[in-house]
Amino acid sequence: MEFETIYKTYWDRIFRLCMGFVNDYDVAQDLAQETFIIVWQKLDTFRNESGIGTWIFRIASNNCLRQIEKEKRFPKSELPPHITEEKQYSLEPEIKFLYKCIAELPETERIIISLELEDVKQADIAKIVGLSEANIRVKIHRIKDKLTQKFTENG
Repeated sequence: MEFETIYKTYWDRIFRLCMGFVNDYDVAQDLAQETFIIVWQKLDTFRNESGIGTWIFRIASNNCLRQIEKEKRFPKSELPPHITEEKQYSLEPEIKFLYKCIAELPETERIIISLELEDVKQADIAKIVGLSEANIRVKIHRIKDKLTQKFTENG
């Protein structure tokens, strides 16, 4: 598969995955871009042991986790206030709230639900996260319950 096709096929899904991790439009855009730079650089090493989508989602997840680790080391509060100001984007309020709720989940749950929302097969999610398929099914059910509860509490 050539890079341009991969990019067109997966850009939106990878961006939304990144958005689920960081809940920040600009950072998510940067992370998605970095993911595709890595895909471009390593495409010749892809060995078809898993689907190309699974491979790309794994790269994106790892990339997002690295970003989250960086943010833990350099909290935003240490940045000048004009840099940390949140920009407003025209996302629907429900979608914004969903991203906010997802961003509050523990890391593994964030990965799992973000991949689930991108219609990644549960078997592939299991491979990406390193858990059994049965465990993934249970976790997805619990995460959806948590998110439903947050939506109910917030009208």
